[in-house]
Amino acid sequence: MRRLGLLLLTGSATLLVFGFWIPLKALLAQELLALAWAKSQAGQEVQRPWPWADTWPVARLAFPDLGQSLIVLEGGHGESLAFGPGRVPTGAAGPWIIAGHRDTHFRHLGELVPGSEVRLQGRDGQWRRFQVASTQVVDSRRAWIDPSRLPEHSLLLITCYPFDSFDSGGPLRYVVTAKPWPASGDPGDGPDDRVARL
Repeated sequence: MRRLGLLLLTGSATLLVFGFWIPLKALLAQELLALAWAKSQAGQEVQRPWPWADTWPVARLAFPDLGQSLIVLEGGHGESLAFGPGRVPTGAAGPWIIAGHRDTHFRHLGELVPGSEVRLQGRDGQWRRFQVASTQVVDSRRAWIDPSRLPEHSLLLITCYPFDSFDSGGPLRYVVTAKPWPASGDPGDGPDDRVARL
């Protein structure tokens, strides 16, 4: 009986550790990425967050209404998305398309509504403000995004859907489309205090 209890306790502890591993890795990676981002801005050159990384920080994404700020990595592949949201390459000019996992970095994406503010900081330190224009759920088997048909200065945020599903790799995607903040709005030079403290 004692062995069975020990086996159950060990099995439970193992499952608990594995259950928290992905969110913990995502959180710790953002700290290392923030350091690499600061170095990239200071030197205006690419800084890898750890020596063996196959990606690097390219932007900071901020959601003032949610009090959230994230470092965006180059590439929308699995290696990047395990550590942070990733920029999907669209060519030299064009829209920003950023993908992230629904259970870690983009778990709050569903809280954005039309009119919500999103900010994006480039390596030059300048912040660009966007306003959410729409949110939609699309089936990736029937719809795909053609960057050449999107406005050059638009921003798309993409994650898997539904947010609370236990089934990973499904075909549905949650897409947030944002456009540059209206010209009459105050452009600001950085995120407000709710984001700056993060």
